[in-house]
Amino acid sequence: MPTKGLSGNLKRMAHDGAELPGLRLLARPVYRMMFDRGTLPSNSYYGVYSSYSEALAQAPKSLPTGYDLARAADLYHERLDSILVGDYPILFWLSQIFMSGQRTLFDLGGHIGISYYGFQSYIDYPDDLSWLVYDLPALVSAGRAWAGEHDTSHRLSFTQSLEDADGCGILLASGALQYLDFTLPEMLGSLREPPRHVLVNVTPLHPSRSFFTLQQIGALSSCPYRVMAMPDLLAQMEALGYTAIDRWESFERYMRIPFEGEHSIDRYYGFYFQRN
Repeated sequence: MPTKGLSGNLKRMAHDGAELPGLRLLARPVYRMMFDRGTLPSNSYYGVYSSYSEALAQAPKSLPTGYDLARAADLYHERLDSILVGDYPILFWLSQIFMSGQRTLFDLGGHIGISYYGFQSYIDYPDDLSWLVYDLPALVSAGRAWAGEHDTSHRLSFTQSLEDADGCGILLASGALQYLDFTLPEMLGSLREPPRHVLVNVTPLHPSRSFFTLQQIGALSSCPYRVMAMPDLLAQMEALGYTAIDRWESFERYMRIPFEGEHSIDRYYGFYFQRN
């Protein structure tokens, strides 16, 4: 049988097995084999784990782990001059916050400045805005190089220190919280002067369960992937003095974990929190 045909049959068997109880025992090792080889589509998932370290220990040994890779800087370039439907609530609230006089923004896990570049065609940035991106060393290095050629306003800068969020007026976390080995409330609780405005977007939340899974980013890498229980996030933010001013749901993204139907989610979430 041709290799291409075999691969197609294995993929169908693995995915069908996730839905048909009689095939699950057969399909699960096939799916795991393909996950380990990096041959599944990007944003494929495997397993349910209780901690970041447990998920990390189960990551494929044949692939790099995480985003601290030079090649990761090339991801999402199509969003440098465009936005997603789910970004519109962020744009609305950012415009309101800027009008209130806030000028310092800490972009948690902001890659090479994806949101900074993508949003600037849809919202007027104040001339004195300071947009600080926190990310991993490879992405910070790539972001600085890109900004040197594309950020003529010099509003954008980069850091590898979470402490630099201290005293910022705004914290933005778009599509980032799921990759961190700490939670948003843990980070905010460590700051002397946490941001008054917190904008969260493209975040997977489960109605009742907090857990980790593994995400495969095509053949690039795999990484632990956090899913918080929504009640836990809201309670922990409230304990820090934050009120959820707004909440929205995005069906552009979903997370299906084969063989773990009770842990799959059909939408991602966004929030605007304000500290009292």
